[in-house]
Amino acid sequence: MNWTKISTRTLASLAAVAFAVVVAAAPAQAGDAIFPTGSRIGLVPPLNMPLSPHFMGFEDTQGGAAILLSTFPGDAFHYLDNSMVPEALKKQGIDKREPFTARAGTGFLLSGKQTVGTTSLRKWMLIAPAENMTALVTVRAPEDSSKYTDQVIRAALATVAARPQVPDAEQLSLLPFKVGDLAGFHIDDVLPGRAVMLVDRPAGADQSAKPAQDPNKDLEGQAVDARFLIAALPGGPTDAKDNDNFARVTFAQISGIGDVRVQDAEPLRIGGQSGYETMATAKDAQGTKLMVVQWLRFGSGGYMQMTAISHADLWPGMLMRLRKIRDSINAE
Repeated sequence: MNWTKISTRTLASLAAVAFAVVVAAAPAQAGDAIFPTGSRIGLVPPLNMPLSPHFMGFEDTQGGAAILLSTFPGDAFHYLDNSMVPEALKKQGIDKREPFTARAGTGFLLSGKQTVGTTSLRKWMLIAPAENMTALVTVRAPEDSSKYTDQVIRAALATVAARPQVPDAEQLSLLPFKVGDLAGFHIDDVLPGRAVMLVDRPAGADQSAKPAQDPNKDLEGQAVDARFLIAALPGGPTDAKDNDNFARVTFAQISGIGDVRVQDAEPLRIGGQSGYETMATAKDAQGTKLMVVQWLRFGSGGYMQMTAISHADLWPGMLMRLRKIRDSINAE
């Protein structure tokens, strides 16, 4: 399992939707930006356009309009700002680029038209720096709409703002399970409807920008003593006698560790359900001694995988905290 894939997959899926989903917007009014649940960027929706139940953004189903919000790493803006309009976007009707200033920062606005079936659409894509992120706001609306005019859309885009962080409770609300006790860990990333990555940071952790693909730092660039990935997944063994082999296979998929030596592998009860524990020593690419534990909790139609990696010298106390988190998790 690649510990960096949650963020990558999340961004990639948002990007795919941003370029492919049919979305649009409406007239903005003065006021505070509205942030969809789990989003660090928001805006003042035009004519009080409601939040979408289908994607991260706003949607007027009757008016055929919506606004999709997504983010990329902060350094992505420099790359995008210095590139021309991609051919893929030109094929989608994007043919104009201009500077644009929103509350979050000054970026650029791409716009154009596209015909989908018998419907002619106008399209806008705002790309701007926002805090330590790059904001991408995609808008599509019927070309003949008197409600979603170019002036209305630009007014809404000008209100795009960013917040420093998403409250823990709000992030955890995106999961299909409840975590009752974080035991001092911090949320590093959430894959809505599927998983959360927790991290434990040492005192005086480095606040500098995160080096690319640094396994020893979290998304905020701070040093990490331990990582704990909790995921709700479909499938799993259909017969309890297969639990041992299933646990062996899933444990073998953990990436970023080597010289693995399993110390313990046995079934146990977790939250009143059948489970399995695998514990091992290991080393990272720099030769640092690690401890690794995987807990599987089996249910009907799916299972939970809880995998933690910690510096070996912190293990006794760390294991107690990890168990505290594990035992506080309730499936919804």
